Amino acid sequence: MKFKYKKIALTAVLGTIGLVSCNTDFLDVTPPTEIPSTEVWKDGALAEGFVTGIYAGLQQGGFSEQMLASLTDEAVFTHTGRNINTVNEGSLSPSNLGWVDATYGWGNMYTWIRASNMAIQNLGVATFTNDVLKARLKGEAYFLRAYYYQQLLRYYGSVPLIKKVYVLNEDYSVARNTYDECVKSIVSDLDSAALLLDGKSMEKGRASKIAALSLKSRVLLYAASDLHDMPTAKAKSTVLSAFPKPEFLGYVSGDRVARWTAAQNAAKAAMDAGNGGYKLNLTAPVTPAEGTINHVSVAMSGASADKTLDAAAASEMIFGKFFIPSLGEGARQTGLNNGPNGYHNWAGNTPIGLLVDDYEMMDGTPFKWTNPVHKAAPYVARDPRLYATVMYDGAPWKPRPSDAKDPANQIQTGAYDLLDDKGALINRKGLDTRSSSIEDWNGSRTGYYMRKFIDPNPVLYDNTDRQNIPWPFLRYTEIVFNYIEASIELGKEAEALAWLNKIRFRAGMPAVKATGAELKEAYRRERRIEMAYEEQRYHDARRWMIAPATLGRPLTYINVLAKFKPGKSMKEPYHYDTTVYDYTYTSVEEKSHENRTWVDKMYYRPFSRDEINRNSLLVQNPGYDK
Repeated sequence: MKFKYKKIALTAVLGTIGLVSCNTDFLDVTPPTEIPSTEVWKDGALAEGFVTGIYAGLQQGGFSEQMLASLTDEAVFTHTGRNINTVNEGSLSPSNLGWVDATYGWGNMYTWIRASNMAIQNLGVATFTNDVLKARLKGEAYFLRAYYYQQLLRYYGSVPLIKKVYVLNEDYSVARNTYDECVKSIVSDLDSAALLLDGKSMEKGRASKIAALSLKSRVLLYAASDLHDMPTAKAKSTVLSAFPKPEFLGYVSGDRVARWTAAQNAAKAAMDAGNGGYKLNLTAPVTPAEGTINHVSVAMSGASADKTLDAAAASEMIFGKFFIPSLGEGARQTGLNNGPNGYHNWAGNTPIGLLVDDYEMMDGTPFKWTNPVHKAAPYVARDPRLYATVMYDGAPWKPRPSDAKDPANQIQTGAYDLLDDKGALINRKGLDTRSSSIEDWNGSRTGYYMRKFIDPNPVLYDNTDRQNIPWPFLRYTEIVFNYIEASIELGKEAEALAWLNKIRFRAGMPAVKATGAELKEAYRRERRIEMAYEEQRYHDARRWMIAPATLGRPLTYINVLAKFKPGKSMKEPYHYDTTVYDYTYTSVEEKSHENRTWVDKMYYRPFSRDEINRNSLLVQNPGYDK
């Protein structure tokens, strides 16, 4: 195991200190970059700065340029050479880890776990006198240690549990604990965090009692799932069945009903401790227009200045990464990274047809390309959350930059008949395609763009302006979903349906009426749609063990062709108009950019070859030993 002995959180510590002097005595003080560690725990402000620094391991949340959605059947990363193909095409190995984000990378997580251990250990003997602050900081440190360990657990399976602070020249060879031991350790930390943070008023972005209870709900839900019930997992995968250490991946025996009951109870405790979330008390669907606004408002979490949105949706957020404009921070490049190239953006993580096709019709029936009515107008009368999540051909968006001729401000991902200046018929590719007159190399391959998490405020120009939309690590609806799933598994279908339909009513969708396997499928589809782009699908598809049939599918794109109706024509600037054009939509499979496949070793990430060489006791994950 590799431990990093770098100075953690120095910037945060120094940010809490004001050095004021009226004479030259300040020349005799210890330089602020050399604050002895013993001094940190004598001063409440320094201790708080240290613990604040541990939050840095959260990075920018899920707002990396390459999002986790692009490792799922939600999206594809547009640009080549970024090692995402290594993961999605099944060629991941100990010597080729592919893309690894800092929010779950092995070394990164243990760096911040070590910092948490330092805080927990030293706060126990700290000499500053503010016991309320001391308890709060210890609660935050327990939460952060639990959070980083659950990241490791859900990407790698069980890991070595390190609870002490190692020093130089110790033996760092440590064996993996069992999956059960890891779950119990994380839950214990979260129980401690909830107890210590009870009654504390916390700033946005800091751990809280409800955050601890909510993370506990997630951990226990995952623990109850198929992937971690080894008799079930072995029956579904020969790779997992052949692994000689199944206790590292899940429970080799025991009562699944007890595990689902624990998950249900944890979710209910978190729900009861929360504020009820956002508009989850409805008894009938809202209008489609309101459903779209509700979903955008939830994604913006009160941080957008767009006047059409409801800032009260910030009540959904339980634990998030917030950004401070005055510090030059921000999810500043979410729009730039993912917006349309026709706005001088980079089209990073574009939705694929597999996601778009899963949004139901407004009446709750499935969308089908084999239905001629659906095929003729695929973006009409769909689940309102589609319009809040995905930009498609003809979708309204922000004002274009001055070099783009598009007064209609509509997404253009098709090819359109037009008359040129001489009246000759041409067929022009849209401004947001890979044949655009504006940065064609940044165009979407799929015919879609991500809208979710991009601030719709029309005065923000995504290419240059910062946006400060927070990332939701935990939100209330996830906890409700956890409760629904556990209830379904325990046969409490009426309770599950009641809560499932509350989520749908907020979106403007009709009630689900289903039982048994159909109810489970309806729940899974609802979770997929509601939580798109929120780093849920990667884990859900694995723990449900549906990845071979979902994540392993070929990518699907959309081709849009607009031909003049008889007797109709249009010159530049083009705009979407069904009275002028007949639009043809064709869903196509595409394998040249990414030839996705699924092999069962992908249920878990591998440990790097260097890590295995450093730690002789570390047993490699299944499928990576050859």
